[in-house]
Amino acid sequence: MKYSLRFLMVLAGAFIAFNNGKAQTTNSYLQEIEQWDSSRIHYLKSEEGWLNLEGLFWLKEGKNSFGSNPSSQLVFPGNILPADAGYFERQGNSVRLFPTEHTGILVNGQVMKDAVVYNKDLLPAPVMSYGSLRWTIIQREDKIGIRLRNLSSRHLREFRGIERFAVDPAWKVDARLERGNPFHTVSITNVLGQTTEQRSPGKLVFTLKGKQYSLDALEEGDQLFIIFGDLTSGETTYPSGRYMYARKPGPDGITTLDFNKAYNPPCAFTPHATCPIPPPQNILPVAVIAGEKNYH
Repeated sequence: MKYSLRFLMVLAGAFIAFNNGKAQTTNSYLQEIEQWDSSRIHYLKSEEGWLNLEGLFWLKEGKNSFGSNPSSQLVFPGNILPADAGYFERQGNSVRLFPTEHTGILVNGQVMKDAVVYNKDLLPAPVMSYGSLRWTIIQREDKIGIRLRNLSSRHLREFRGIERFAVDPAWKVDARLERGNPFHTVSITNVLGQTTEQRSPGKLVFTLKGKQYSLDALEEGDQLFIIFGDLTSGETTYPSGRYMYARKPGPDGITTLDFNKAYNPPCAFTPHATCPIPPPQNILPVAVIAGEKNYH
């Protein structure tokens, strides 16, 4: 079969235009992932990020002395605080701070003789500070404790980024949300061994390499939050799985799962976090070679 020179030129032009368009799309997607990664790193290194955590102290009922003195019930590391900094008093779900006089501990930027620093009506929880230290009170079921940050932490200074798998658009897939009943929940266990029932809008059903899989989703604001594990967990990725966000689907029930944006939980960076781990049904029987690798 013979083709005219004009036809072949048109065909070649169309082929070049197609490949140029494909290359532009790929470059645009690579830029999107790079911007996402840059924002992720910026957050990790920020005051609210996970690299500066240096302590998690659970409070018992009654008085809990704290300071840099090894004899304190709660020993803050680094010899930054005075030896005897005062005490916290827990009464049920309420915590009050009683700093030692003239320590210079601040509560939301102000020196106070004593202050209620936690109850369920105090939102957000007050921030206490001394030098480079910042701490707040957190609650995990019946446990109430102090989350301590050091803005001069060596982990911040030593951080050199997170290794990732090569970006591959094939790991960005459409997913269909199969909604459960309005009261559907999923059992989620954290690293403390606590299990809670969390509301789930349903399962995200998707296809990878010709096979169908599903992941139970949770709701977080205007997004879906997914906790999952796969065959790379404990090998090239964090043993207790990774996290991922997706936009809530529109009326057609379709959203996008981008495994290139799968990221490590806080526990990959610090032992002082209380991360949820994947429920058994969210352990995928496939190696997801996309997103963040384990942090060493």
